[in-house]
Amino acid sequence: MRKAFTIPSVSALALLVAGGLSAAIAKDVTWEDILNDHETTNDVLMYGLGNNAQRYSSLNQINAETVKHLRPAWAFSFGDEKQRGQETQAIVHDGTIYITGSYSRMWALDAKTGERKWKFEARLPDDIRPCCDVVNRGAAIYGDKVYFGALDASIYALNKETGKVEWREKFGDHKVGYTMTGAPTVIKDKETGRMMLIHGSSGDEFGVVGQLYARDVDTGEEIWMLPFVEGHMGRFEGKDSRTTGDASAPSWPNQENGEKVEAWNHGGGAPWQSAAFDVASNTIVVGAGNPAPWNTWARTPGDSLYTSGQAYVNPTTGELVGFYQHTPNDAWDFSGNNEIILFDYTDKDGNTHRAGAHADRNGFFYVTDVDALSQRGGEINRPTALLNAFPFVDEITWAKGIDLETGRPIEVEGQRPPLPEEGETKGATIQVTPPFLGGKNWNPMAYSQDTGLFYVPANNWTEDYWTENVTYQAGAAYLGQGFRIKRLYDDHIGTLRAFNPATGEKVWEHKEEFPLWAGTLATAGNLVFTGTSDGYVKAFNAQTGEELWKFQTGSGIVSSPITWEMDGKQYLGIASGYGGAVPLWGGDMAQLTTQVSQGGSFWVFEIPSELLASAN
Repeated sequence: MRKAFTIPSVSALALLVAGGLSAAIAKDVTWEDILNDHETTNDVLMYGLGNNAQRYSSLNQINAETVKHLRPAWAFSFGDEKQRGQETQAIVHDGTIYITGSYSRMWALDAKTGERKWKFEARLPDDIRPCCDVVNRGAAIYGDKVYFGALDASIYALNKETGKVEWREKFGDHKVGYTMTGAPTVIKDKETGRMMLIHGSSGDEFGVVGQLYARDVDTGEEIWMLPFVEGHMGRFEGKDSRTTGDASAPSWPNQENGEKVEAWNHGGGAPWQSAAFDVASNTIVVGAGNPAPWNTWARTPGDSLYTSGQAYVNPTTGELVGFYQHTPNDAWDFSGNNEIILFDYTDKDGNTHRAGAHADRNGFFYVTDVDALSQRGGEINRPTALLNAFPFVDEITWAKGIDLETGRPIEVEGQRPPLPEEGETKGATIQVTPPFLGGKNWNPMAYSQDTGLFYVPANNWTEDYWTENVTYQAGAAYLGQGFRIKRLYDDHIGTLRAFNPATGEKVWEHKEEFPLWAGTLATAGNLVFTGTSDGYVKAFNAQTGEELWKFQTGSGIVSSPITWEMDGKQYLGIASGYGGAVPLWGGDMAQLTTQVSQGGSFWVFEIPSELLASAN
């Protein structure tokens, strides 16, 4: 393979021999390795399987014909009592799997046998404030280190061979709600040549101000910090740099009688999902979370920038250079954190655009022009870059559609929950579809380069929704809304759907009784893989949606699958262990899923060699 590694010195070789370690020398991960991750098959180095986050693999040994022979190769138990909320995606390098787990843990496993090489467990304080379970979604890798975030608002760099802590940086006060759940992203800034670790904060539901960070990969030193609430001050090399947007924050009611308004001080917008990186324009692309509080009237008038949208950031300076807002003055906790997948989009006139695809919690699928949004000094939040938008779930009530000329939603009157009457603590209840857990939540969709389709793990459900009085209290939920999620249909909640991004056509769908909370993976074998909340990992025909294979793992699957090649054989890997937001916040859905056993394990599947031989 093309992978390069540094030749050790004579003295280093002598030490290896003296210690009896004449085995292969571990390879460092280079930027070229990461840059080519979407094209190579022996490693999985990035969350999303490449800078474009497409979750597509060119491997085809496991295909629509052979998938019926797929069998477990091995399984690894995460052990102890922390058996819940395994929302992770593994990474693979040089025969080692790095897998994170709930409660801020990581393991290094032998990819061939599943044998544990090392384990790391962060020492978490008792007063952490994770909003949506004790999850961790994955790690990043570069050089001789692996990186991941913890629930106490810190980020770690571990030696990838030993699990030893190389550095740790704490970026926020966990007592007031700052956490980290998403996988960080390693990038190389084209302007400076500097390697950076990009990560965000979590905690919108506790009224944090969302922040995006760039760090030195070797030392953890902060390079810059960008806040995602208009009018808040950023940092560059340890000093105040610039305010985000307009310093007077015209999109927020931020002053009243000379005093700062509470909501603006605690405005949310946390970029808690993983970033994609557009190498061509040297731009970080990441989702911005919901504004805080959820109560829309605490933030009216204005659009509550820069929340519930997609942000484009200059890695050299940390400057916000482009932004498209999916849900202005978001009243429904629709957020904007779901992944943005970079792909080539051909419009109805035959023109090709470098585009970003995003299936939002608000129920609409967006296609945006990456070049327009990444222009330095371009207009902020003006939707000239919107290429297409269409619904991907059923019965959306809050908006009739997205105006392709203005880029703004066509809101339905009466779908912003009313204020309580004078003397009341609760407003009138309305029904909203989709609910705040979204038409799709954090669980990533995939894009197939073969079919040109997006595979969206969606949910059809609804909610009762009402306004409540709200006052900020550090460490307490900062919502100002009440809710109860309910069924939309009797026969299903989850729905895996394949969409044509140019036409908005739903090509096929597969229904599931329980909510879908796992990510998807597309392969050149004409397959789509995902997991289900009742414990199955499943494979579907990418063109027709026919279910071709399934395996019961013993607990609900809420993680993202990967595939890689080793010694001439293709493997599939996925974590099992139910948890996440549904059993905590899901109303009737939480009651439905009480029958699901908790768990914590990582499963690897293969086609036995003798069956491969007979298939060929």
